[in-house]
Amino acid sequence: MTKHILVPLDGSESAWDALTYVFEHYDGERITVVHVVDPAEGIYAGSDGGYYDSTAFDRARERGETLCEQAKERLEDGEYASSTVLETVVETGRPSQTILRVADEHDVDQIVMGSHGRSGVSRLLLGSVAETVTRRAAVPVTIVR
Repeated sequence: MTKHILVPLDGSESAWDALTYVFEHYDGERITVVHVVDPAEGIYAGSDGGYYDSTAFDRARERGETLCEQAKERLEDGEYASSTVLETVVETGRPSQTILRVADEHDVDQIVMGSHGRSGVSRLLLGSVAETVTRRAAVPVTIVR
């Protein structure tokens, strides 16, 4: 029976490492790559209360589409089973909640993700997506460092 693996992809080195790990260890399985665009992308604070830049949000969404295409290229360029099925999804929402929702909606058997996409102060302020997903997921989660 084929396993269905979800790989969140944010473009960080650790996310790419997680995808490579899946290609190497789950050869021939069904893989869904998800990129989550945070709805806060494009919101800027200013002295007049802030503003929303829709072009910044659009660029973030396009970046997600590009990352998903790069994931497909890595599968095609690698020496992995031709029977591996790779689908990609670009969603908008809070990253940890959206990853968990996509895992549920796509009926995945496992989530494999990088240990972090942020570092320093932003990680402290925003929290760890990997930690939240690990604590709340209904399926096994593998964290790749």
